[in-house]
Amino acid sequence: MTKSKNKKNRSVKKLSYIILILTGLLFIWYIASDRITPNTDQARVKGLVLSVAPMVNGYVTQVNVELHSEVKKGDTLFIIDRKPYEIAVAIAETNLEKVSQSINAGVSSIKAATARLSKAKVNLDRSTKNWERTQRVIAQNEGALSQRDEERSEASYLNAIEEVSAAQAGVEKELAALGPTDANNPDAKAVVNQLEKAEWELAHTIIVAPSDGVIESFNVEVGYFAGAGRAMVSLVSNNALWIQANLKENNLSNINIGNEVDVIFDIKPGKVYQGKVESIAYGVSTDQTNAGDLPRITTAQGWLRDPQRFPVIIKMENPEIMQQLRQGSQAEIVVYTGNNWLLNFLASARITIMSKLSYVR
Repeated sequence: MTKSKNKKNRSVKKLSYIILILTGLLFIWYIASDRITPNTDQARVKGLVLSVAPMVNGYVTQVNVELHSEVKKGDTLFIIDRKPYEIAVAIAETNLEKVSQSINAGVSSIKAATARLSKAKVNLDRSTKNWERTQRVIAQNEGALSQRDEERSEASYLNAIEEVSAAQAGVEKELAALGPTDANNPDAKAVVNQLEKAEWELAHTIIVAPSDGVIESFNVEVGYFAGAGRAMVSLVSNNALWIQANLKENNLSNINIGNEVDVIFDIKPGKVYQGKVESIAYGVSTDQTNAGDLPRITTAQGWLRDPQRFPVIIKMENPEIMQQLRQGSQAEIVVYTGNNWLLNFLASARITIMSKLSYVR
């Protein structure tokens, strides 16, 4: 009886030692893996969500998409009533024609004023020569010409000078009224700007997709009044997707840009995908003020203070899986920060097992 009891006690002690050793090994593994092969299930697929808003006001006359429609960059989504903007373009074109005609008329006036100036100069040249000749005759023979002839010649000369001055002033006046006759003419610039604005607004009555993606938050139909700058739908872009893994602060000490990462997705259970660390956040929001728009990370509350988490951005190496993911999809990752074959093997085995368990989550 005593022997049986002693044997049982030794078995209990042996089992206790085994449990203690296993517990110690698991604890050591947990501490080491937390630094060398950190992992987290707080990972999600992130991407860009673009608000599609018109640049002009008007009623929607055509809708080419619906909820969850896949679109390509440049595809026409909606058309706003174009009639008011077509009228604005026609008015601007008419104003441009009027200014062109006005400029042409001004050029004709300048030509006429220039012709009058030329005629006045010719007349002045003749009167000057006649006056000079009269002066020479009088100098040679005082009685050769009468006083009246002398006065008439002088009056003609002085009048020719006045005509030239008046004609010159007329040319300058026409030039000032017309201004530049090219694109720098103020009136021409004004109507050209008006036309450009009208054509720009007309072009923006057609609302196109700014990127490849999927339509979300759809609530538009024909007759909807679209306001400039007011979002009509959201476009979930599939051109830029990434994985954001929120790792604990004490996981970051050994993580470097370019470290290899294994990733599993709930949307693709049973498979492990490879990626690399692309960037590590330098700050997160810790209170209600978020003026700098830093990432917000929610930490669990319990008896022990949960370490602060920071976003680590993972870039996937397989572009095909990125086309199958959806924004907000959940993921789990493990980062390999060193060459410790044992810890790397255990981490790889663990995430492979977790990928299989994704079937029953």
